[in-house]
Amino acid sequence: MLVYLLATTLLQGAKPSPRPNIILVMTDDQGYGEMSCHGNPILKTPNLDRLHAESVRFTDFHVSPTCAPTRAALLTGRHEFRTGVTHTIFERERPHLSVTLLPQYLQRAGYQTGIFGKWHLGDEEPYQPENRGFNEVFIHGGGGIGQTYPGSCGDTPNNTYLHPTICHNGRFVRTKGYCTDVFIEASIQWMTAQRSKRVPFFAYITPNAPHAPLISPGPEWEAPYRQRGLSDLTVRYYAVIAHFDAALGRLLDWLKSEGLEQETLVIFMTDNGHSLQDAYNAGMRGMKATPYQGGTRVPSFWRWRGTLPEGTDIPALAAHLDLLPTLTELAGVNPPVKDRRSWEGRSLAPLLRNPKAPWANRYLVTHVGRWEAGRMNEHEFRQTSIRDDRFRWVNGAELYDLRTDPGETRNVAAAYPSVVNRLAKEYQAWWADVRLPAQANEWIRGPRWNPFKARYWKQEGGGPDGPLEDRMNPDYKFDPARPPL
Repeated sequence: MLVYLLATTLLQGAKPSPRPNIILVMTDDQGYGEMSCHGNPILKTPNLDRLHAESVRFTDFHVSPTCAPTRAALLTGRHEFRTGVTHTIFERERPHLSVTLLPQYLQRAGYQTGIFGKWHLGDEEPYQPENRGFNEVFIHGGGGIGQTYPGSCGDTPNNTYLHPTICHNGRFVRTKGYCTDVFIEASIQWMTAQRSKRVPFFAYITPNAPHAPLISPGPEWEAPYRQRGLSDLTVRYYAVIAHFDAALGRLLDWLKSEGLEQETLVIFMTDNGHSLQDAYNAGMRGMKATPYQGGTRVPSFWRWRGTLPEGTDIPALAAHLDLLPTLTELAGVNPPVKDRRSWEGRSLAPLLRNPKAPWANRYLVTHVGRWEAGRMNEHEFRQTSIRDDRFRWVNGAELYDLRTDPGETRNVAAAYPSVVNRLAKEYQAWWADVRLPAQANEWIRGPRWNPFKARYWKQEGGGPDGPLEDRMNPDYKFDPARPPL
């Protein structure tokens, strides 16, 4: 009963609201600085700016430094290493099947659940979203449209951003249009059907954009950026983001036209820092696949019109780990005690009720992972950091005071030995605790044939006549020089 009351009366003195519909939009490889409301001097994002203006914003919100780890942590409420996710490929992108995911909890509370876009938590059937809590599944395979790596992580043959082949509830369909539009329109159609049934819904909208390969939506989207002295890759990167912004605008307009704004919590975030060296980064150091601010700090907008305040910044240290406890609370879920004890995230509901509510200091650990199989011990202090609400300790050697140096330019380890000792102690305890679960997928070798391709061939005919990377090589070795997903 207490959980339900918290869910129905979020703000003190506010009119009681029913459990919200939940729309979680998470783009791929779009950093904190890739929107005009965060100061980007070139890129124009009017619809993200609109959502920003109408939302509660967590301004110190962090995720994992790469995509599959962030998705695993978000959906489990645990650091990704605890569920065996230490990479984006090589079977190390799959959370244990024994772990309950966010959509499974929401289903128990009577929600209909749908995913539209990128999954990237296992392409073999037991790991697919229809077996992990989603009623509606509309996804591509692997980490990016058209990408395939040795093992089970890969997409259908020759897939492209334009008219992509999508797996819809177990059957492959050829769609029409640019991928972002396809995902947004599919989500709107599904949500329309749920509304007609008068059931609450959770829509997990996860466009692959602007993840590589950066296939432009068209020259008209590139034109505003062509004359700005940017690299061709950055022009296409900005064009893909601007196109997503327009699609987001259609989604927001649909909610308004259907009278759903006050019934629906809309959350926007991204899955890691940006992926291009020469793109604007809001003064932060690092990017995707690094343990610095630029690799982990992302936007986090929460809009629930009539219930949450608008245009409000919350500086508390928050993270993707917090979404599962927050959303289950708002949805009126009452998970088993043993499940709650396994969560590392905190419910953000106290801060949503009162942005000035007390928020205890905490530690967040970032580890890029991606070591070669069997070499975890060598990576204890490689591409890793631990931070609290003021300091970040990086690679076992660098300390940054984020209050005075948010750009992480001055190593102040010598000036704060007690802080270094405290963070080192916390980190080493964490490392000792996660070593065993982190290695759970270390030596697993996937199927001989990429499962998305195998399922596609079974439906459409054909066979394994593509390049070698479309198949499993049982003797493959991790090549650190090969561009990762």
